[in-house]
Amino acid sequence: MEKHNLTVVREFILVGITDRPELQALLFVLFLNIYVISVVGNLGMIILTKVDSRLQTPMYFFLRHLAFTDLGYSTTVVPKMLVNFVVDQNTISYYLCAIQLAFFLVFIVSELFILSAMSYDRYVAICNPLLYTVIMSQRVCNVLVSIPYLYCTFVSLLVTTKIFTLPFCGYNVIRHFYCDSIPLLSLLCSNTHEIELIILILAAFDLISSLLIVLVSYLLIIIAILRMNSAEGRRKAFSTCGSHLTVVIVFYGTLIFMYVQPKSSHSSNTDKVASIFYTLIIPMLNPLIYSLRNKDVKCALQWTWNNLCNLFSLSCHKI
Repeated sequence: MEKHNLTVVREFILVGITDRPELQALLFVLFLNIYVISVVGNLGMIILTKVDSRLQTPMYFFLRHLAFTDLGYSTTVVPKMLVNFVVDQNTISYYLCAIQLAFFLVFIVSELFILSAMSYDRYVAICNPLLYTVIMSQRVCNVLVSIPYLYCTFVSLLVTTKIFTLPFCGYNVIRHFYCDSIPLLSLLCSNTHEIELIILILAAFDLISSLLIVLVSYLLIIIAILRMNSAEGRRKAFSTCGSHLTVVIVFYGTLIFMYVQPKSSHSSNTDKVASIFYTLIIPMLNPLIYSLRNKDVKCALQWTWNNLCNLFSLSCHKI
């Protein structure tokens, strides 16, 4: 029977965000604009921190990887979500659903540890400024992003394999706009206690361990700031951490609400709202927060824009 059920489900139907026809066109335009802003912002941040010599520091190295993970999980989910607004029935094949879940987990969990690495970087910069370049060497920075990527790949493969090796009951309607672990669990016809426990433990471990690094780092930063004699020094230190702290609060708050609770406590509509927030809104906000609140990024943007304008003017003049 289980073997038969495994062969029945060859594709899934994604319910999407809403079934109200009058909202489809409006939401499509809105989410498309948000996604375009997100792609331009994060791609711009990746390119800018790579080509501008003034942004070749550990802080911007981690910011580049933050933009990469933002771009990764939003692109894994949003294009397929937008398709749902323009087709009568949005389907996704069995294997593409597994691939979408796997890539989404890699990028979303990686962002947690990128944010914790960024908080450690801020701690070293403020509490040990004289040893900053020694402690945060390029090798250390590479390790701080490589290990999370490898670990997150393992977590992703574990969860995805566990879910997609269990039999589905033939009912293939996913009450979500992408293949996430929680709505997929409700389609399984075998006992899901083991995989639910694995997801809960991994989600709690990832959130708590990365958040603990953030909290300890900021506790030490606050102590160091309060010991500063200069009011200007305190202001600059708070300003340096402000953008990162804003991103941390929004991102962790959303994920804790979404994943660290039993399956029985989940509501389809609230899960969709939370998912829209971290797959669309957060990837759009992150580059805006870092560019609007960061003087170095604004200067680099202006310098790059001026160079492009000069290059364009020179090309037109030659023509």
